[in-house]
Amino acid sequence: MKITHNEAECRFEYRSGDALAVCDYQVAGDVWTFTRTFVPDSLRGQGVAAALAEAALTHAQALNVEVVPSCSYIESYMKRSPKFAGLIKGNAGKKVNNGGMIS
Repeated sequence: MKITHNEAECRFEYRSGDALAVCDYQVAGDVWTFTRTFVPDSLRGQGVAAALAEAALTHAQALNVEVVPSCSYIESYMKRSPKFAGLIKGNAGKKVNNGGMIS
């Protein structure tokens, strides 16, 4: 699945034919606020939202930015993926235990 970063639109995208799935974010300095993940009906149930979240959070991690998960999907994805817990604004540098909890 090819996810592209559309930096001009501040979103990650997946296209299949005419269908477009997106993960939108806003930038304020070194903080990315993820505001929406949208997958059209024709692409649901194929792991598209997870692929968008993984690509977006991996990119944010590579840039060493903090994340505000205002989007409920991104928030739940981060809870299921402890490797991204340190990105959450205010959690930078904190350790994550095996249960995904910050200490």
